[in-house]
Amino acid sequence: MLGFMRHLLALSLLSILLGACASPPPPLLIFGEQHDQPDQQRQVADTVRSLAARGQLAAVVLEMAERGHDTRPLARDADEAQARSALGWTGWPWPPYSAVVMNAVRAGVPVYGGNAPKEQNRSAMADASLDGRVPEPARQQIADAVRSGHCGLLPAAQEAGMVRIQIARDLALAGTLSNALADAKPGQQVLLLTGAQHASRDRGVPLHLPPGVALTVVMFGADSSELQADEHRAAAYTPQPDHCIDLRRKLGA
Repeated sequence: MLGFMRHLLALSLLSILLGACASPPPPLLIFGEQHDQPDQQRQVADTVRSLAARGQLAAVVLEMAERGHDTRPLARDADEAQARSALGWTGWPWPPYSAVVMNAVRAGVPVYGGNAPKEQNRSAMADASLDGRVPEPARQQIADAVRSGHCGLLPAAQEAGMVRIQIARDLALAGTLSNALADAKPGQQVLLLTGAQHASRDRGVPLHLPPGVALTVVMFGADSSELQADEHRAAAYTPQPDHCIDLRRKLGA
């Protein structure tokens, strides 16, 4: 009996020591997604639900809504129409992101729009100071992504402006995250869901965060291998129409 009690005591002490040595989760969790892949949004929605259920989620920040909009005024039983209105949701399909938003709302976790307002795009395009907000290799990577995203059809004269819009959006997202982190309790995380280019450590939002902020960047799918992340996570692939065909048709190219 005495030996058994000693064994229990040893296990208890080991548990205490392991708990003391365990590192807390980084306060910032960034998910980089492909916007047309529903399994990626589903996985993020599951993470929101799981973290919120454990009291570990301080806030959710979305690229898909603009700064100045959030769900803080909503009750936990608010419906989806109320959530969309609170976030000023326009221009993005709602169904892929509804579970991400509503899982947070149901748990009483605020959801913040983090993107720069669209009306600031014109001024961002003309703001040459944005060019120096990222290292030149990162600016070139963003430019490559802008060209690819526009199927090689973007006029060269517009490229610099589109790169500046991307940088301005990263700055807005980083600012929103910093504000949300300031309100987080110890041991809680702030979650950002954004496009993969915005999430990449070498060119996106992480470049604009305060020094020393601990974070984990998660990318989805094999196509994200060229982007810098802490984890590349598998996700089911849903084939989509080639958007370049439609873009060429619209431009008469």
